[in-house]
Amino acid sequence: MSSVPVPADPSLSADLPDPDARRMIALIVGVSATVAFVILRVVVALGGHEPLPADVWWHDLMVATETDVGIFLAWIPAVVGGTVWMFVIVILTVAILFWRKRRWAAANLAIAIALVVAIGAPMAAIVARVRPDDSLAETVATSFPSGHTAVATTFVITLGLMFRRWYIWTFGAVWVVWMMWGRTYLHAHWLSDVIAGLLEGIAVATLVWCAVEAVRDRRAARRAQSVESSPTG
Repeated sequence: MSSVPVPADPSLSADLPDPDARRMIALIVGVSATVAFVILRVVVALGGHEPLPADVWWHDLMVATETDVGIFLAWIPAVVGGTVWMFVIVILTVAILFWRKRRWAAANLAIAIALVVAIGAPMAAIVARVRPDDSLAETVATSFPSGHTAVATTFVITLGLMFRRWYIWTFGAVWVVWMMWGRTYLHAHWLSDVIAGLLEGIAVATLVWCAVEAVRDRRAARRAQSVESSPTG
């Protein structure tokens, strides 16, 4: 007697996550940011790693508007977004995500932050662009790209993509702009340094998120197929 094939349970397929429409947008943004970063890097290199005309103009503006209150405000993101505090913030955030059983989100954030640091830190040493000589915040000479800006951007965009909350995007945008302004107000970076950090952060956050979501979908699809093909499925 021939067996009658049993149709797959449509509810199992319904459980599969549909490809996120935002993923294509994020991919385009990530690739565009990467291209823009490379172009800026080439422009800086062609200029002998000297400040660009826009850098000089912005630096002079920051010097002309310098006040004690402004310096105090600029130090806030510099300290909070520095190596020690950002390490603590990232570790705590990843731990909370694991505790809330958001392991994919925890892995996404950890990978993105580790990658942006792994790219930015060696690049700053290789490029060896000199900071403004009147820097109020940093003693290390290299400045391209801005690590503070890159990490802040990566952190904010990764959380925004994962949790889709308007307030994350709003407060995150304020924080990144504050960071960019603060780093130049303290003369720790040229304007093109912080723009490069912004582009690096956008590229890393979006592309890592796309990759993690793709892996997550494949694993979900394989689990669904194994359930459908099992004798008791």
